[in-house]
Amino acid sequence: MDPQPPEIPVDELARLRRGGVPHALLDVREPWETAICAIDGSLNIPLTILAQSADRLPQDVTLVVLCHHGGRSARAVGWLRQNGFDRATNLAGGIDAWARRVDPAVATY
Repeated sequence: MDPQPPEIPVDELARLRRGGVPHALLDVREPWETAICAIDGSLNIPLTILAQSADRLPQDVTLVVLCHHGGRSARAVGWLRQNGFDRATNLAGGIDAWARRVDPAVATY
């Protein structure tokens, strides 16, 4: 298995989704943010409760972590990798980049 890069661009996530490549999406934003917009199929666990909820996450597929712009998710990926989630990767630019470059139907805020 090739090592997972610490960060992937939104077009790479779009390729994974189009190609049916097994992966999971973890959105670490707060519920009020995911009420505005979210990527279908994302699991929402806010960064503030990630440590006590990590048992809900898969470890056998690439875990793409996202937030609004990429800062919180980068912190989450750092924590996840230190705790055995070697396949965790940050979505560069977050859902904002996803909405602007991949899916304009996703709201921005």
